[in-house]
Amino acid sequence: MTVADLLDRAKAKGVMIATAESCTGGMVAAALTDVPGSSVVVDRGFVTYTNDAKQQMLGVNAETLTTHGAVSEEVALEMAEGALKNSQAQLTVSITGIAGPGGSEFKPEGRVCFGLAADGQKTKTETVEFGALGRDKVRLTARDHALDLLSRGLSSIA
Repeated sequence: MTVADLLDRAKAKGVMIATAESCTGGMVAAALTDVPGSSVVVDRGFVTYTNDAKQQMLGVNAETLTTHGAVSEEVALEMAEGALKNSQAQLTVSITGIAGPGGSEFKPEGRVCFGLAADGQKTKTETVEFGALGRDKVRLTARDHALDLLSRGLSSIA
């Protein structure tokens, strides 16, 4: 499915989309808005690279960040729900991860956590281990995965 197809489906359902991105730095929002006419569907994108930005723009809890770290499903969940709350969107996706280079034994390069929130539905989270593909490849792969999540999330909206 192409991004244009995703946007057409969202438009047909009357669904607005917002993104909350950390390691991808706005790449998902850029992919969506590269399509002419996307303003009918794309409400906004939050680029929250720092923990402070996650807290200020999305309402991520400081305690969640301290307890679980920025790269966690718990933070991805709060990011997705924060984007839903702080936008006009009915469907949001969040991304937080370690694009590289680097990482640690506990949080390796290529680990990316995603959140998907939709009005009236339980927020879903998942972690994908893309591996040490290199920074650019991790970011592109995470972007594409987030677009796929939006497509699947759209399917669950009546």
